[in-house]
Amino acid sequence: MHGSAGEDSSVSGPVVVKIGGSTLGAQDTSLADVVALQRAGARPIIVHGGGALITQWLERMGVGSQFVDGLRSTSAEALDVVVGVLRGVVNAQLVAEIGALGGTAVGLCGVDGGMVRAERYDARLGYVGRITGVDTALLLPLLDAGTIPVIAPIGLEAPAQALNINADTVAGEIARAVRASRLVFLTDVEGLLDERGRLIPVLDARRAEALRREGTLSGGMIPKVDACFRAVELGAVAYMADGRQTATLRRIVTGDPVGTRMEGPAT
Repeated sequence: MHGSAGEDSSVSGPVVVKIGGSTLGAQDTSLADVVALQRAGARPIIVHGGGALITQWLERMGVGSQFVDGLRSTSAEALDVVVGVLRGVVNAQLVAEIGALGGTAVGLCGVDGGMVRAERYDARLGYVGRITGVDTALLLPLLDAGTIPVIAPIGLEAPAQALNINADTVAGEIARAVRASRLVFLTDVEGLLDERGRLIPVLDARRAEALRREGTLSGGMIPKVDACFRAVELGAVAYMADGRQTATLRRIVTGDPVGTRMEGPAT
């Protein structure tokens, strides 16, 4: 058990919030909730995606999108678009919107300060990386100063190569590195659903593995769930919930039953 609503309202470690590309631009309260959390003393970190916008830009430039095992295969030409859209468009827009809401945010990507180190691992995927390490030296002073880091999922392969990285994985590894108290995936669905389409309110690692074997857990949900349990291993409480609904993030932090909560192994 992770405690009652009253206990959950006390957030000690940072709160990592993954905003998916599917919810970017939605008229919701997610960013306002993040600013409110920061004002209340929490230390939020935002990790964002942007896949839909990347696809639009690639199409506009006549570059096709190909996926291997759910990951975007990224050529050298496509990488320029990925970095430009994530860092120059999506990241800048989120920072600007947080500022308009009265918050202070700094836009970053994993290349900055060597924060997210990565390596290429599959020739079919091109410039796609898997994370080999996270350096929090840049993040922690920003949090201490009351600033909200907004992170684009681009990693650094030594000595100087940017790589495209799955944003869900980035969120999970950053949550581990900063010992987050919460990892929240805001998506365009109410949470994880079972084989009958019903919400699973609480999910442990054993049931997650069973759902994977059955094929109920598949596609883009796999890296999200994997990231959640990676963070849970180090003490975080992880959630997947509908970011389009009003005050979803605030409800999660105050302990309301929202979406799917991930917890440690069943005992």
